[in-house]
Amino acid sequence: MGCHLQHIEYEIKDYVGVFTIDRPPVNALNSDLVAEIGQAAGQVERDGQAGVVRCVIITSRGKYFSAGADLKERQGMDNVTWRKQHEIFEEALDLIGHFPMPIIAAVNGAVMGGGCELAAFGDMVIATPKAKFGLPEIKLLGTFPPFATSIFPYLVGPKRAMELLLTGDPITAEEALQLRLVNKVVPEADLNKTLDQLLAQIAQHSAPVLSMTKRALYEGLGMSLPDSMKHSRDLFLNELYKLEDSQEGLRAVIEKRKPQWKNR
Repeated sequence: MGCHLQHIEYEIKDYVGVFTIDRPPVNALNSDLVAEIGQAAGQVERDGQAGVVRCVIITSRGKYFSAGADLKERQGMDNVTWRKQHEIFEEALDLIGHFPMPIIAAVNGAVMGGGCELAAFGDMVIATPKAKFGLPEIKLLGTFPPFATSIFPYLVGPKRAMELLLTGDPITAEEALQLRLVNKVVPEADLNKTLDQLLAQIAQHSAPVLSMTKRALYEGLGMSLPDSMKHSRDLFLNELYKLEDSQEGLRAVIEKRKPQWKNR
């Protein structure tokens, strides 16, 4: 299963959907790649609903995760086409942001502008020391990154987000770790092993429970603490405990055996 597009390869390995960007030399986001991100994201969502994918990796080939927008293409593009491309990218990010399964962005190189926005929509980010994160639009183009202004305050807080947006200066993987933009920084040689270990832990769990856990966390972010607690409690009592897997987990603990998830 999976799909192979011109600039994106998507394959499934042991309940893990691997989404690889491959547009040399710097994985710049041109019209074709942006459209393919949307196509691949749609396929991943369908595979998640079918139960064949429980978590997702978004990664890339080459020295750049993504250098951001393809500026050469942008220079010759009329405003109507440019707006349409932005709408397609926004739809893809929205779809990724609402994936029911967990998403891990694996960053082994520079990630700038729109590429940085794409990585930021991952639920977790694993980076190597070669990674560099930047939002250079205000410095290079006289614009701001429209989706970063929404997601980065949630991730690093409004003051640090403002610093990144107003200076346009890139930060290292270690600085991104300190900002909590990145979960772990590992040597390049250990990246695949680290991903395999993390994914082996996650993919062994019940798919609907993974999805409901993610829902409980993200849907509660914009609420007050009492409202978030009520929302999480309602999900827990009214939806989670209706799952066969929740009942199987309880039986397995009592019977001192490994649970056998039905993913329902």
